Amino acid sequence: MQTEEQELIRRILHGETALYAELANRYERMIFALVARIVGRREEAEEVTQDVFLKAFRQLGGFAGRSSFQTWLYRIACNTAVSHARRAQPRSLEIDERRLAVLPDKETDRLEEWTAHQERLDALTQAIGRLDPEERALVTLFYYEERSVAECAAISALTESNVKVRLHRIRIKLYLLVTAQSDETK
Repeated sequence: MQTEEQELIRRILHGETALYAELANRYERMIFALVARIVGRREEAEEVTQDVFLKAFRQLGGFAGRSSFQTWLYRIACNTAVSHARRAQPRSLEIDERRLAVLPDKETDRLEEWTAHQERLDALTQAIGRLDPEERALVTLFYYEERSVAECAAISALTESNVKVRLHRIRIKLYLLVTAQSDETK
C-alpha cells in the first residue's frame, strides 16, 4: 500500500491533482475521528478536517517519505486540531504540580477500573475534555486510536521518552480531575 500511495502522490505532484480525492477518501474517517476528539465539536471538527486535507494538499510536495503518508497526515491533523482548539477554547487547567509528582502510580491505575461504571466513565470523558489540546491529542492517539508510543512520537514530533512521560502525567491529571469531580457530586 505504501508503494501504491507513493505512486499516487507522485502522479498528483505531476499534475493529476484529481487523484488527491482518492487519498483523501482513504483517510477521511480516521482524520475526522482524531480531529473530533481533539476539537470536541462535530461542526468544528468537519471544518478542521477540511483544513487538514487542504494543508496536506498544499504541502504534498514536502512529503519526503521518511514516515508513512498516514503518519505524515496525522501530524498535520494533530497540529491543525490542537491549534484550532487553543484558539477556540483557551483553558487553564489548575492542578497543583506538586500533587502530580507525589501521587502513587497505583492510584492512577484505578482509572482503568472506573470504566466499568458509567458515572465514572462520564466523569473521565469530561476530564479529558478539560485537558489542554496537546494532551487531548496524545490521549486520542494512544488510547482511542491505539497508536504505539513510537507512532505517537512520530506524529507529535516528541521523543518516545517524552511521550511516555506526558502520558503518565496526563493519567495523573485525569485521576485528580475525576476524583475531584466525584468528591463534588457526593
